[in-house]
This record gives sequence, C-alpha cells and structure tokens, in this order.
Amino acid sequence: MSNLGSFLRGVAAAVVGAFVGGLVNMGLVVAGAKLLPPPAGVDVNDVASIDAHIGEYSLAQLLSPFFAHALGTLVGAFVASLIAASLRARLRAALVVGLLFQVGGIIAVTMIPSAPLWFDALDLVVAYVPMALLGHWLAMRVRRA
Repeated sequence: MSNLGSFLRGVAAAVVGAFVGGLVNMGLVVAGAKLLPPPAGVDVNDVASIDAHIGEYSLAQLLSPFFAHALGTLVGAFVASLIAASLRARLRAALVVGLLFQVGGIIAVTMIPSAPLWFDALDLVVAYVPMALLGHWLAMRVRRA
C-alpha cells in the first residue's frame, strides 16, 4: 500500500473508530439514565441543572457515565486499530480516538465544575488514553488469532 493510501486508511480508521465509539458512549449514557434515573428535579438536557444537583447523584449514577466514556473509547480504539493498515498506524488511530474522547472529557469537566474531584480524576485519567491503549492491544490480539 502506498504511503498516501496508508495515511488515508489511518485517517478513515480514526474517523470510523471515533464514530463507533461515540455511538457506544451515547447508547450507554442513555441506557444508564434509564436504568439509574437522575435525582428528582434534574433536567438532563441542561448542564446547569446537572451541575446544580450533582451532589444528589448516587455513586452508581456517577459511575454510569464513566463506564460509558471508558467503553466508548475502548470500542472506538479497537475498531480504529482493526481498520488501520500498519502496526504504527493502528496505534496512532487508536490514540487519536482516545485523545478525541479525552478532549470531550475535559470539556465535560469544565461544564460541570461541581462534580466530585474523584470522579473527574477517575474519568480523565482512566477512561480515555488507557482505554484506547487497551482497545489497541485487544485489536492486535484479535488480528493475530
């Protein structure tokens, strides 16, 4: 495969991975909200309402979006790693997915400043780049099998 072809395949891998990961993330966020509804009076479509009531959320309600972020990143990076052409491109595509999701996580943390520090730290440190690396590693195992 030519360098340009390999580069384009890597870009496509990152885009497809981010899209698939985003679908998984949103699906899990919606499912989590149905299984663990927010506290009474919270408008989940209004970030200010979430921020104002974040202290009323249970541990399970707080961990639900963390798992959505982590699994969305993991699946997105896995898909990206499966699609990209070379080993180096696979790792890059997975990391691009992880970093895109990391940026989203940073934005979310700034939008909900009242969230517990432990949650922000857990989400930003564990849910993105480490999950992208794990997704890449899993994809490499699948490719070898």
